[in-house]
Amino acid sequence: MKRTTIGELEELVLLAVGSLYEEAYAVTILEVIKEHTSRILDITAIHSVLRRLEEKGFITSTMGGATKERGGRRKKFFTLSQAGRKVLDETMEARTSLYNKLPKLAFSV
Repeated sequence: MKRTTIGELEELVLLAVGSLYEEAYAVTILEVIKEHTSRILDITAIHSVLRRLEEKGFITSTMGGATKERGGRRKKFFTLSQAGRKVLDETMEARTSLYNKLPKLAFSV
């Protein structure tokens, strides 16, 4: 079976979706990533990543109800799937393992 991998932005989006739990939609995901990384992203980039992650089976989506504040438009909410959590765990394990192999060198500034 082919292992599906994720890129850095996909990882950030998955982490944001997981941390937001039931309140994860494109705008809140964008805000969480900006808050924690200081990265300025375009909302269309978030939508593209969400679509790709859903195709890979790492997230699921549901449509929320229409609200007056949104001019009758509905929000699409995202939830981390079991496969999404697994790929995040594997990614974190690999990163931590590699990080722990770094020599304890002193760097002067």
